[in-house]
Amino acid sequence: MDFVTLGGNLLGTIPLGDIVLYVTPLNLFLFAVMLVFTLLIAISKTETQVEATFMKLNNTDVKVGKKEFKQRRFLAVICGIASAGAMITGDLFNFTLFMALIGILNIGIVSAVKQTSVLNSAYQYGLIAMMCSLPLFGGASIILASAGTLSLAVLSQMPATPMVVFGAVLMLLGILGESGVAPFFASKAEMFRTPGSPFIVIIHLSSLFIIVRAVEILLLVLW
Repeated sequence: MDFVTLGGNLLGTIPLGDIVLYVTPLNLFLFAVMLVFTLLIAISKTETQVEATFMKLNNTDVKVGKKEFKQRRFLAVICGIASAGAMITGDLFNFTLFMALIGILNIGIVSAVKQTSVLNSAYQYGLIAMMCSLPLFGGASIILASAGTLSLAVLSQMPATPMVVFGAVLMLLGILGESGVAPFFASKAEMFRTPGSPFIVIIHLSSLFIIVRAVEILLLVLW
């Protein structure tokens, strides 16, 4: 399957050595939306979380300190930029690098939280992300060894050999684990309970956009 079928007419390419960024209406839309959300998160202030006390009428306000606020905002902005880069990259290996970086940043955003349940969830998600990095990068390596290239523009014009299909299946497993979707969503769900919105929103947004981009990449490689 070619770029025109999936994302519309090719608007242009940006060659950066071995890395070639290509621009289609779909990728440009995903890239722009991700940057807009990143900008909104960068200029937003953290919200105060209100926790109800069981069997009592009083509530507890959970606030984020200034130091923790700056740390989360910085990591959320970097996560947004990495997610935007994954939307527009035309190189399969750089897509996997962006994914690994997003996984690390997702853990970092909640690393300063003083809540045991959130930290336990982040720890479990980190274990899954590290284990899934093997099929993620392994799948990209198998595709490179089989096709001789990691350029999506070239891969979309080549027939899918059995080894390319095997590499794509491994990549899909790695993507599911790194982005924290089914069947690995349970390890990431508790992370959203931490105070610090809207910075926590970038964890969810990055996963959603990565899945959309991953579907496009897999269709380009396999179809």
